[in-house]
Amino acid sequence: MLLLDRMLNMSRSAKRTVFLAADILLIPITLYTAFTLRYGTVAPFSMVADSWGLFVLMMVFGGAIVYFLNLPKIKLNAFETRAMLQVGLAAVSLSITAMALSYLLQLSGSRSVPLIFGILFFVASVLMRVLGLHIITFLTDSAGVRQHVLIYGSGSAGIQLASALRQSKEARPVAFIDDNSNLHGLMVAGLPVCAPSQIQKLIKKYHVGRILVAMPSIQKERQNDIIFKLSGLGVEVHVLPSYIDMMAGNKIVKNLRPVTPDELLGRDKVDLDTPEIAKTYAGRVVMVTGAGGSIGSELCRQLISCNPARIVLFEQSEFQLYLIDQELRPKADRVGIEVATYLGSVTNGPRVSNVIADEGVEIILHAAAYKHVPLVESNELEGARNNVLGTQVVTEAAAKAQIERFILVSTDKAVRPTNVMGATKRMAELVVQDIQTRQPVTKFAMVRFGNVLGSSGSVLPLFQKQIEMGGPVTVTHPEVTRYFMTIPEAARLVLLAGAYVEGGDVFVLDMGRPRKIIDIAHQLITLSGRQVLDPETGQGDIEIKITGLRPGEKLYEELLIDNDSLCRTPHSKILRAEEAKLSQIEVAAMIREIKASIDEGDEMRLRQLIASRVEGYHHYQQDVAQ
Repeated sequence: MLLLDRMLNMSRSAKRTVFLAADILLIPITLYTAFTLRYGTVAPFSMVADSWGLFVLMMVFGGAIVYFLNLPKIKLNAFETRAMLQVGLAAVSLSITAMALSYLLQLSGSRSVPLIFGILFFVASVLMRVLGLHIITFLTDSAGVRQHVLIYGSGSAGIQLASALRQSKEARPVAFIDDNSNLHGLMVAGLPVCAPSQIQKLIKKYHVGRILVAMPSIQKERQNDIIFKLSGLGVEVHVLPSYIDMMAGNKIVKNLRPVTPDELLGRDKVDLDTPEIAKTYAGRVVMVTGAGGSIGSELCRQLISCNPARIVLFEQSEFQLYLIDQELRPKADRVGIEVATYLGSVTNGPRVSNVIADEGVEIILHAAAYKHVPLVESNELEGARNNVLGTQVVTEAAAKAQIERFILVSTDKAVRPTNVMGATKRMAELVVQDIQTRQPVTKFAMVRFGNVLGSSGSVLPLFQKQIEMGGPVTVTHPEVTRYFMTIPEAARLVLLAGAYVEGGDVFVLDMGRPRKIIDIAHQLITLSGRQVLDPETGQGDIEIKITGLRPGEKLYEELLIDNDSLCRTPHSKILRAEEAKLSQIEVAAMIREIKASIDEGDEMRLRQLIASRVEGYHHYQQDVAQ
């Protein structure tokens, strides 16, 4: 559509020139039509001939009126009530000018002609713009340039959104959807209001590719219910943020966002904002190991609001440390919080001890770990070195320095593990539990997570990438289930554990029911505007492929070894467990055996040690054999 491209890509000055010329051209046309209507003939040549001077002067003065009243500056795709008033003011001015010139020129024509002329100019100018807008809309729709969208919600937010979309080149609103039956069948902002039951019909009729939920003030539960109902329609679903978010400064269209993965939790986010958090960390020097990771970096972000004296970032990846430092330092500077950055590995005892001593660390949040199950499964010794020996190094350095609190970030995979990663995290927990029995000054605790949405290596970013590439979406087993939590929930849980710690505690978050991975794959595909491929009918475009359980992967995860050990905390959604420990002699022997396995490069020796020391451990190959 070369003509359409030229029209849409004309410079603003060129468009104004076109509209100015068109409005000036309308002046003699509507003036002639006024004579025609007044005298009841299509050829009032004698009357027009007597008033030819009026035509010439009106072209000059009328052009000036049109120009100074900014009619050429009215955007075609923003033509609405205020613009019509602007055209009306121009029409009145033209009518008055025509009357004045008629008197000055002592014309014999009827004095009603200028009045008719003003009315005709108003109608013609408005119709010209409306017609132009419809022509461009038709050409754009024919060329497939603008995507047709439905707006769910015909309130003030929906009306503003519709107005904003009319000015965009990407989308065209075709109808409102509203739950209020009193509005059905009405026209709002030039669009029909339809019932939710008509959505599928509208999608087919207008080839709708996206539904925009414009109800920013409704309850989260209601919004999630709407999203769930829309998710199976085969179109993208976007949500308008709250009014507070919209007031942040961005335009309304830019604030539209895709449905975020955490809206697939199947539950409400847990509110973990409590006064204990700020009280615990205010004025303290807090060290975060693994500060560049998904959890570590979020811990650093949330610590800013707790007003610590200093945040010490400890990370072995130079690039990740650089990224979090660049992000965190400006925010910390604004509120007067110091930030210190240190490169180093948690397995390097002298380095860890020196950082703690130099910075005067009072609280350690230990998030450094190798956590990817398949990678650790094929690099068992390094997984044990980092996850177990690294934890031992940091706990001993913390105890020696007699810091106030130490929190270990653990995982639900540590409970009756079938993989080395989970087993090493359980061994790390045993190390922390043991040192607590000998170090009463420092309070040690552990936090177990489910799967963290959006963290590096988690399943949801993988699914999103696979969907963008056209599939297939890979699921290891149709019955695999997992507990899910958001990154902010995970980080907040760590901070709360630091507030509630009594010594040797294991904290878990009540995350509701676990969800099937394959169900989440289905929902993400439909929310992305795609359809799951049906192998029998061949309908759909994204295949879900079952690949088989990976080495060390379980069908389901647990959060506790012993459910009878649960205790309540001040927060209803956070539970504390007191689980069985190894003796000091057993832990020391376990550490010696791990070091020997690493020194000798003996993976089988490490597995034998895990089997003897980690309660409930069974190798995944046993499950396969069964």
